[in-house]
Amino acid sequence: MKLVCSKSNLLNGVQIVSKAVPNKTTMSILECILIDATRNEIKLTANDMELGIETIIEGEILEKGQVALDAKILLDIVRKLPDNDVTIETNSSFKTNITCEKAKFTIIGKSGEDFSYLPSIERIDSILISHFTLKEVVRQTIFSIADNDNNKLMTGELFEINGNELKVVSLDGHRISIRKIQLKESYPSRKVVVPGKTLSEISKILSGDTDKDVNIFFTGKHIVFEFEKTTVVSRLIEGEYFRIDQMLSSDYETKVTINKRELLECIDRATLLVKEGDKKPIIINITNEMMELKINSTVGSMNEEINILKQGKDIMIGFNPKFMIDALRVIDDEQIDIYLVNPKAPCFIRDVAEKYIYLILPVNFTTVS
Repeated sequence: MKLVCSKSNLLNGVQIVSKAVPNKTTMSILECILIDATRNEIKLTANDMELGIETIIEGEILEKGQVALDAKILLDIVRKLPDNDVTIETNSSFKTNITCEKAKFTIIGKSGEDFSYLPSIERIDSILISHFTLKEVVRQTIFSIADNDNNKLMTGELFEINGNELKVVSLDGHRISIRKIQLKESYPSRKVVVPGKTLSEISKILSGDTDKDVNIFFTGKHIVFEFEKTTVVSRLIEGEYFRIDQMLSSDYETKVTINKRELLECIDRATLLVKEGDKKPIIINITNEMMELKINSTVGSMNEEINILKQGKDIMIGFNPKFMIDALRVIDDEQIDIYLVNPKAPCFIRDVAEKYIYLILPVNFTTVS
């Protein structure tokens, strides 16, 4: 095999597919990127058996063929090459020369025969969504998936389609994030749970353009994302997602309208006194036109007051400050509404149209004097 392409095209392609290379594996072939030039295009593929990514790059094929190269070494080499055309040439024993200007690397490749190709997925059920919308909805929900595997469903996000609405839900047992998006067309109803890792890696690849679309296809066990010259195939998480509707009560005893930035900056300041791993709650005391925030830790204490609009009862309640910060950071509204029932019930941050809902469970606290 012999091919020539620009460093920027090669680097971009290698960086895209590297997202599917596993950190740890007993199968050394999975640590490789397959460079396939057996047809009239240069295709790069990586696959960790849960998530697979392939992308086509521009270049010239001088001799057809394919080779599997160690992903980490390939990425490190390409990154350091001069900004010029790169030639990749392999011999029959897969010894590979990578040449650019006066730099020449020789590495040992593997046969592409043992490589696990992406499963061929029938592309029937699909939805269309812009790069920007998909990237945003992942950013606005991904922080509240669980990061351990005790409950597999919690490590993924629910994608639920009803007509022309896509609802994305994530939860970790302490909080729930919900975003609703209007789609350009109506689609048949469907529910799937997509691994958080897949969504996190895809959002790193997406450009964020509003005028470029991603095609998303669903099958019984897989989800496929197609955009530009890249295809991402991921296994879905099996099982029925949690029934969250019964947790989403619209009843409340206290409604607070507050400037989002002021609240976020105040909680952010308070966390300066909390050491890593210290589970000190922020205590919120809501009275007539005032919200008082207090935190007390081994380092010291802080309190601050913010003007609010309040409907309903006074309340004192404690929260994990990180959970509040995570939710507030991804809300774009200048003013937000917070709904509370009592110190042991979850609080809801939601807009009137319910385009977003963030539920956060309170924590027990002892009153700070």
